[in-house]
Amino acid sequence: MPNSPIWRPFTQMKTTPPALKVLRGDGIWLELEDGRRVMDCISSWWVTIHGHAHPALAEALYRQAQQLEQVIFANFTHEPAEQLAQKLLAHLPDSLTRVFFSDNGSTSVEVALKMAYQYWGNQGDLRTRFLGFEGGYHGDTIGAMSIGGSCDWWRPFQPLMFSMDTVPFPATFEGDLTVEGKEAQALEKIENCLKGDRYAAIFIEPLIQGAGGMRICRSQFLRSLQDLAHHYGVLLIYDEVMTGFGRTGELFACLKSGTAPDILCLSKGLSGGCLPLAVTMATEEIYQSFYSDDASKAFLHGHSFTGNPLACATGITSLTLLEQNPQQFQQLEKLHRQCFDEWLRGHSKIENIRFCGTIAAMEITTPETSGYFNSIGTHLRDRCLDLGLFIRPLGNTLYLMPPYCITREELDQVYQTLCKVLSEVG
Repeated sequence: MPNSPIWRPFTQMKTTPPALKVLRGDGIWLELEDGRRVMDCISSWWVTIHGHAHPALAEALYRQAQQLEQVIFANFTHEPAEQLAQKLLAHLPDSLTRVFFSDNGSTSVEVALKMAYQYWGNQGDLRTRFLGFEGGYHGDTIGAMSIGGSCDWWRPFQPLMFSMDTVPFPATFEGDLTVEGKEAQALEKIENCLKGDRYAAIFIEPLIQGAGGMRICRSQFLRSLQDLAHHYGVLLIYDEVMTGFGRTGELFACLKSGTAPDILCLSKGLSGGCLPLAVTMATEEIYQSFYSDDASKAFLHGHSFTGNPLACATGITSLTLLEQNPQQFQQLEKLHRQCFDEWLRGHSKIENIRFCGTIAAMEITTPETSGYFNSIGTHLRDRCLDLGLFIRPLGNTLYLMPPYCITREELDQVYQTLCKVLSEVG
């Protein structure tokens, strides 16, 4: 579609080839206009957790559309939102008691940012500093970009972003003998920051940094981070936009790590990938700081499609599917490891191998500098597409994050194809 008026995301329009038109999806498969069928190995930017065109999600959407498609959420509520909120709370730490709806991952983080800032302000304690991690990515709105301010993508917007303090993220991988030292160094820097300033909150993607390169940290580190946050009276905010809903092998990374944040951001898989939907969840203590006769202490934030009934209805069904079929996301790490061992273990072009639940990631060694702009990513994406796989490497970071419905045979086919493509890399 060379004359298409559409301006695509994260794309240099001058140099990119025309977009491929998708006619339909079925599970892990996408059918293209030219007749090809390709495997969606990244769940269409990590949202389509149950696979494409899932009949239960389609049925939920159809039924809800016959009753109520949208209503202003400031004055009204509705059963899908009430049910979804209760189902979410039932699976999360007891300390999280309140659910604020929005419509995408970036806005769920913006909500958390504003909520944390005003929480302190409502108590007469002005705190304007936030702490994050190098390599963090929390979205593309101004506040979310500021939280992950170390990303190269955002250099054009630096003058618009507020100042943010970042500390090292103790990324680890299989056979990493230095992980304890990296964790100790990071925790020392965090404590030095907390001793020297009054921070409003610490933001982190728990267990896995997504867009920053699928970098993994250990649960032990998150528990130590939580201890420091509690000791110094700083809010701990988890961005589980990507890690939620089974991605780490448990329903949520906070459950897998045995930790409980003060604020939790969720989106992507929340609606099963059907519609934009997000929530920001908070403790009762945070909620009560806004609960007042003083209207100026209210949380004056909202979106037109907050709590959209169609999205909430699919969210209820998606969470029910996860409850009914936990083995689908719980067994994927074992399958990843089996397929990797058969096809890629020992490959000379691969290093820093790591697995976490449904995600497998590794670096491809090239003469270029590692990072998002390493040209090997484009080469791998295009060559894999020729062979029926859709991947989207983060530079020289190759990762797989398939829908949970992928079969052992399909995953084996994915790894076999990657082996072929990597054998062609000079």
